[in-house]
Amino acid sequence: MAFVGLSNLSRLRRAWLTAFAAALLCLAATALAVAETKSLKGVALIIGQSNYLHIAALPNPANDARDMAKMLTDLGFDARSVTDRDATKLKRDLERFTEDADGADVAFIYYSGHGIEAGGENYLVPVDADVSSLKDAGTSLVPISAVMEALKKIVPVTIMLLDACRTNPFPADAVVRRSPTASASPIGAGGLEPVRGAKALGNAPAADASLGTVVGFAAEPGRPALDGAAGENSPYAAALLRHLAAMKGTEFGSVMRMVTEEVYLDTKAKQRPWINESLRRLLYFGVAPAEPTGDDGLITGERRQLLLTISDLPDPKRAQVELASLQEGVPLDALYGVLKALGTEKIPEDPTDLQKVLDAQAERLKKMMSERAALRTDDPEIKRLVASADKAIGQGAIVTARKFLDDAVGRVEQTSDAVDEAEDLVKQKRLADAAIYARRADASGLVFDYKSAAGDYAKAFSLAEKWDDKLRWNYKNQEAEALNAYGYATGDLDALQHSIDAYRTILNFIPNGEQNRDWAITRNNMAVVLQTIGERETETARLEEAALIFRDSLVVFEREKDELNWAAAQNNLANVLLKIGERESDPKRLN
Repeated sequence: MAFVGLSNLSRLRRAWLTAFAAALLCLAATALAVAETKSLKGVALIIGQSNYLHIAALPNPANDARDMAKMLTDLGFDARSVTDRDATKLKRDLERFTEDADGADVAFIYYSGHGIEAGGENYLVPVDADVSSLKDAGTSLVPISAVMEALKKIVPVTIMLLDACRTNPFPADAVVRRSPTASASPIGAGGLEPVRGAKALGNAPAADASLGTVVGFAAEPGRPALDGAAGENSPYAAALLRHLAAMKGTEFGSVMRMVTEEVYLDTKAKQRPWINESLRRLLYFGVAPAEPTGDDGLITGERRQLLLTISDLPDPKRAQVELASLQEGVPLDALYGVLKALGTEKIPEDPTDLQKVLDAQAERLKKMMSERAALRTDDPEIKRLVASADKAIGQGAIVTARKFLDDAVGRVEQTSDAVDEAEDLVKQKRLADAAIYARRADASGLVFDYKSAAGDYAKAFSLAEKWDDKLRWNYKNQEAEALNAYGYATGDLDALQHSIDAYRTILNFIPNGEQNRDWAITRNNMAVVLQTIGERETETARLEEAALIFRDSLVVFEREKDELNWAAAQNNLANVLLKIGERESDPKRLN
């Protein structure tokens, strides 16, 4: 098995992230140059405990063990998998594994099942355990510390992953005794706790042959982990299976940050993995299973970068994104993807400014989600590309989603001239093509490329204008909004003027120039753009025009009993009068 090697801990950004591992690690002695590689021996024991006899059964550990064993074998481990072990068999499995590990470079244990903590000791729970087992836990359960100590003496790197931070399966008032005569300790309410006895890095003797130990937990200390849907993998196992393939030359800390944030997103912020480590080197993979290819490969690649971006976000920003996702009903992954597309250096520091970005893009995401079913096309390649774009957005891979929609638009443009056989076919084709342009425009808006979005909405409008009155109104209105957003962000007065022109086009759609609610809403939106221009000019003519429009809108909204739009127009009018009053130092305006 090839390896990349180890480098000094001074390269760490976060020491606690560096050492988490779940597959064959690649080690290099400090005396060896990086180029000097050798085959290494890795042994693994995978344990899945599902069919408990006396406490709550867990449907997924057997699945987790099976899939993890296959992956570790593919990675080059000498891997053995066991399931549903009672106390005697489980202890014998661990004793046999310790014997097999003698002489190996890496010893790795993955455990999926019930686990508890009491009196500072973490215990694996055999399938034959019951309440009486707690009276003699050292015999009836399996203490983790003894296993770790035994392996540390004979293996340079020992790694244990515990997908066992599930809720306490025993009665809430149950206590644990290490032996029948030992003092009693309550069971930890939230599952496993950090393994005690791990030495600080600075305390490890330089000549010590052991490079340390890693214990990985499926959830933060004191917090329960989820088992996942029946018949599938736990969120923790699923994240490991998805991202360990990224180990080709990638340091473990980065990959395990991906795993941590994958679980965080998959569980909608309910669970985050955690590690306890005492390693003295960075760890790298050398061999990895095949990566996803095609559309899935592109999505996975961007998602991994997204996960690393999320891991660097401070907790206040994470909390704000989580709340926005919950309140607006949009995927957490997609909202984080929007921020990554914006660029971490451009994410607003002010919570109010960040909220404006999240609100605007959440609204855009909701619109895209609501219109998904209305998108119809008879082209199988376009169907595939649009489906891949939807999947990418759901995974937070916003840039990749736009790439798929670029390809879909390319396909539309290749076939647009061929559709002229019948009026009905032309109509359906044009409307389908318009929807593709609008879809790409939505994606452009998610990456803050409002100029491109305006161009695509204009194209969608030109395709739908002849065929569907509602759609032509909608696309032209979205073009106006995108031009306004671009002009507002860049100060481009031409874009703002084009936005006003678009709104005037919409006014021409109203039959007989009727001054109805649609007329008032459109004029009100146009006045907002006039106000933006007026605030950038020294003259007040644009502001005066905006004020007049707002007043006209108020009359219609009051007549139509549209209180919300009436209040918005009243507020807009007040802002314009305030600006005019400040410029003219006119108390009448201010009053």
